[in-house]
Amino acid sequence: MRRVATAERPDWRDKAAACGFGFHTIDDAPYWDESAYYAFSLREIEDDLEAPTEELHAMALDMVDRIVGSEEHMQQLAIPEPYRDWIAQSWRDRQPHLYGRMDFAYDGSGPAKLYELNYDTPTSLFEAAFFQWQWLEDQLARGQLPAGSDQFNSIYETLVEAFGTIARNIARPFHFAAVRDSMEDQGTVDYLRDCALQAGIECGALAIEDIGVSDDGRFTDLDDNVIGCLFKLYPLEDMFRESFGQHLPRSGLQLIEPPWKALLSNKGILPLLWDAHRGHPNLLPAEFDNGGALPRGWVRKPLHSREGANIAMHLDDGRELRTDGPYLHGASIRQACHPLPRFDGHYPLIGSWVVGDRACGIGIREDSSLITRDTARFVPHLIVEEPSGVLIA
Repeated sequence: MRRVATAERPDWRDKAAACGFGFHTIDDAPYWDESAYYAFSLREIEDDLEAPTEELHAMALDMVDRIVGSEEHMQQLAIPEPYRDWIAQSWRDRQPHLYGRMDFAYDGSGPAKLYELNYDTPTSLFEAAFFQWQWLEDQLARGQLPAGSDQFNSIYETLVEAFGTIARNIARPFHFAAVRDSMEDQGTVDYLRDCALQAGIECGALAIEDIGVSDDGRFTDLDDNVIGCLFKLYPLEDMFRESFGQHLPRSGLQLIEPPWKALLSNKGILPLLWDAHRGHPNLLPAEFDNGGALPRGWVRKPLHSREGANIAMHLDDGRELRTDGPYLHGASIRQACHPLPRFDGHYPLIGSWVVGDRACGIGIREDSSLITRDTARFVPHLIVEEPSGVLIA
C-alpha cells in the first residue's frame, strides 16, 4: 500500500457536474481529491480487506441474534424500551437489508483493524461506487496510470443485484428519502434510487420533512398515500427522538435499512464483538465506558456519534486529541487506540463496503488529523500491476 501523487483530470469538475456530484467541494474546501491515489496489491485487497470484511460481517450478524434475545444487551446499547420488541421482531422476520460500510485502519502490513460499523446510514457511496471508477477509466485512457491497473469496486453491480433480490420482499409504494437540504445525502439516495430503478423496482423520492402521519398512525407521502417501504438516509436513533417516532412500531412501515440495523450502527457492538471474539486479529479491545478518566492508549466514542464528532483520543505517547460535536450526552465506549497510518502527512481511513452480505469495494477518506472528521477528503484507489503481470503495491 502506498500513496501516489498524480495529475488531476482537467475536466473532472465538469464531469462531476454532469453526473450530479454537486458535493465534490464543501464549504469551499475540496471533498473529492484526485491529486493522489492509494495503490494496493491484489493480495492486500483480497486477504487483508475483502476476506476480513466478510468474516466480520458474518460475526456481526451472529451478534444481532444474541442481542435481540438479551434485555441486558439492549440496555447496554441504550435502545429505548418502546422500540426493543419492534427491533427484535424485524430481525426474527429477517426483514431485508441492503448495505453497510466497515471502517478500517490499515497500512499494508499487519491485519486491518476495525474502527466501527456504519450499517444504518452509511455515506460516501456514490463517490466510491461511481466517481472513483470513472476516474480510473478516464486516467487509464489518458495514460496517467500504470497499464493493467484495476480497482476493488463492484459496488454498483452488487447494489443492482441486491435490489433485484429483495424486490419481491419490498412493500409498495416504495420511496427514497433524505433530509431536503443535505446535498450529500440527496446525492446518495439519488444514486441508490437509480440502482433500484436499474433493478426494475418502481420507486419514488421525497424529503424526510415531507413525510406525514395519518390519523391511524401510518406514514404517508405528499399525496397522502400510505408508504409501504421507505429507504431513509436518516439515523434511526434520531427518528426515535422525533415526535413521529412513537408511531414507528405500529405503523406497518417497512424500512430499509431495517430496524435491526440500529444494533450494528451502534458503537456498543464493538465491545460485544470483542467479548465474543476476544483476540481476533481484526478487532480492537473495547469495553463500555464507566465514565472514569480515560487512560493512555484508549479512545472514547459515544454510542451514536458520526463523522468523527465528540471523540476523545489519548495516545500512548501522552498526546490527547478531541473533537467537538452534538453528542454530549449518553453512553460511550472505550476502544484501544490504534492510530491511523500516516502517508505523506495524510491519514487514510478505509471504508469497506458490504452489499447483500458480500464485500464488494472500498473507498478511502483521508484527513490531516488522526480523527477522520466531516472535513475529510475522498481519495481514489487502485490495484497496480507490474509489467510481468504480477499485481503489486
